[in-house]
Amino acid sequence: MEQINKIELRGLVGSVKLQEVAGKKVARITVATSAAYTDRNGAAVIDTQWHNVNAWEGKRVTGLEKLQKGDRVWVTGRVRYNKFTGTDGLEHNSTDILANRLTILDDEDDFPCQM
Repeated sequence: MEQINKIELRGLVGSVKLQEVAGKKVARITVATSAAYTDRNGAAVIDTQWHNVNAWEGKRVTGLEKLQKGDRVWVTGRVRYNKFTGTDGLEHNSTDILANRLTILDDEDDFPCQM
């Protein structure tokens, strides 16, 4: 049986933190995705979700230094769940996306998604 852990996001960059670890660049970014729907009362609702993305520079992740707040990006990767104990002594959970491909999009027509 094949096991799959894959996620694909297209959204807007909220924040960018570039670092260098062991000689490789890594970008820790937040990406906002939104879905619009109508609630039971007929009111329009826009539901925005924020995703934490870690992108290590490599063959399919390049140009990290060009990333800026507000950029439209297409990210594919896998989901990673973490548990840690905070300074308050409580156990916390976090979810990250580990990108294996990151593309900065220029305009609405250049989204290379295949359905």
